[in-house]
Order: sequence, then C-alpha cells, then structure tokens
Amino acid sequence: MNSADHPSAIRSRNEIAGALLGLMEKYPYNEITVKQIILETDLVRKTFYRNFSSKDDVLIYIIKKALSDYFNAINSGKADVLTNIFMFADRNRRLLILLDKNNMLYVALQCMNELLPAFRDNDLSEENPFTPLFEGLDSDYLIALNTGAVWNVISLWVHRGMKDDPNHVKETVDQYIKRLGSN
Repeated sequence: MNSADHPSAIRSRNEIAGALLGLMEKYPYNEITVKQIILETDLVRKTFYRNFSSKDDVLIYIIKKALSDYFNAINSGKADVLTNIFMFADRNRRLLILLDKNNMLYVALQCMNELLPAFRDNDLSEENPFTPLFEGLDSDYLIALNTGAVWNVISLWVHRGMKDDPNHVKETVDQYIKRLGSN
C-alpha cells in the first residue's frame, strides 16, 4: 500500500483540510498560517509537511476531492448533467461560500480546467452524458464552453449567498438551453 493511501495518511489529510476550512470561517485566507492549521489539529508539523507543502496545497486537495466526487456522479449517468452540477454545488456549499468570501472561486475553476481534460481522457464511461456529445468534435473547446458557462452561473449563485433553491437555478438554465435548441 502506498503510504499516501494508508488510512492514517488519509485521516491526517482530512483533519488538516477540516482545520483549514474551520479557520477560513473565522479568518481571511491570506491571514491563516500553517502553524494555525497545525494548532487546530492533533497533528505535528512533520505530519503536515509529509502530506502538504503549503496551505495552498491543502486548499487544492479540498477542491480536487470535491471535484472527484462530482466527476464520479457525472460518470455514473444516474442523474442529468445539470442536476449533478447543482447537487455538487449544494453539497459543497460551505467550501464555495468560503472561497467566494476570500475572492478565491477562481481556484476551483483552475482545478476544473486542469482536471476535466484528464477525466475525459481517462475516466469517461459510456454512461457519461458527454460521451456522445463530444464524439467527432474537439472536446477541449466543448469542455471550456461548458465549464465557463456553468461556472459563471454557479459563481453568481454562490456570490448571492446560494439563497435560491438549486432546483430553481437548474430549471432556469435548463429552460434556457431548451430555448436555444428550438431556435
């Protein structure tokens, strides 16, 4: 077993991630130090640096973990794409609001732009609704189009405090897409 996959390493990473999120609720991100993160856990400095090189690495870990869950949901084909997108945002409400509060939603977008092509190249299943849509087309452009459009909608929703019901936001986007298709 790879030491990074060892249950104690996973527990340590999750404890560190939880500590960072907790601190982000109290302090601006740019004021949080690695020392503060460590003090919020039962871990030692060595354990932190065995798992992460900086607090930015911790934040990227948190975002990538959330995105991995999202990709798995999309790939399962269990719900339509928009439902999965807004369920992802709703499940990660705390993270998204904290990122917005710190003017850092762009970090999540950067992670998506990095991970989506790799996901397409490695993990796209037949159940994934994008598989037939991408066939024969330059999927890099389509990924950029979809990500940019949807991310701007999510960013607006988050910036408004996510007060609107996710189904309302989804239905608004869904109706617009249907109107585009009929023109």
